[in-house]
Amino acid sequence: MVRITGSGMGCPDWPKCFGSYVPPTSVDQLPSDYKSEYSAYRDKKNKKFAKYLRYIGMNETADRILNDQSILAESDFNATKTWIEYGNRLVGVVIGILIAVLFLRSLKFRKTIPVLFWVSVANVVILIFQGWFGSIVVSTNLTHWTITVHMLLAIVIAGLLIYQVHKSGEAQQVQVPGSSKWVLVLCMIVLLIQVFFGTEVRGSVDVFINSLPRENWIKQLGMDFIIHRSFSWLVLLTNGIFFFQIRKTIALKTLSGAMFLLILCALATGVIMAYFNIPAVFQPLHLLFATACFGLQLMLFLKMDSSNPKSI
Repeated sequence: MVRITGSGMGCPDWPKCFGSYVPPTSVDQLPSDYKSEYSAYRDKKNKKFAKYLRYIGMNETADRILNDQSILAESDFNATKTWIEYGNRLVGVVIGILIAVLFLRSLKFRKTIPVLFWVSVANVVILIFQGWFGSIVVSTNLTHWTITVHMLLAIVIAGLLIYQVHKSGEAQQVQVPGSSKWVLVLCMIVLLIQVFFGTEVRGSVDVFINSLPRENWIKQLGMDFIIHRSFSWLVLLTNGIFFFQIRKTIALKTLSGAMFLLILCALATGVIMAYFNIPAVFQPLHLLFATACFGLQLMLFLKMDSSNPKSI
């Protein structure tokens, strides 16, 4: 929602928003030089981030961030966009509190079920990194590769939470043919690749989102869009094969059916966006269907046991 409304820079600083924990509702509440002030703030942060990139050998990326002056461009204040971005941050705070509580609850299992404890530790560490990296997304003015990393980290956090739900439950694994689990792994990999291609398409849209009318967006998309559109058939094929293999396994029928339905919904919303000028309402739905599908795929993977396929 933040991205499709162009609200990513609704708060030009982090973790505060315009220097306050409760953002302003009017430009009159800001100093006259707020644009130069926050541009300088982000420039300082980007220089520090560039040093980190150089430490890990990403010199070209560091140079691109430091030399791209458009990154420092400050948007006009827009109260609606500010509060949409602020809402995103509040949701993040709630998630952070819940994961912290989960970590505290896991302490008593560190000896009896150590995996629950260590996964909680991992989630806390990733969450802290995710929060810091969110500040980098803002300071680099929504550079699209940083948005992609930010989103993938969110998927990792969700995946670890699903794993914890599975490990803390009492449900037994369901035996399936040996090949089915590997087909599902392929489905998960293909879907993640497709999500990555989708973020690249969205990055291409961001280049001309403010300079062209919506009806011209699809025409301006190049190879990224063609790859993303064509790759959707591979996503459908692999998930269709898996669903066909698993459809007779009663214990997994509902979950696998829901997974395949989400794939069809993601495909349908993609078609609608391609042929109807990327309607705004379908953009978050498209990503929601894809990421929810990945969650169901992971749940299925954890429930499946292919160690004794002869008993099927």
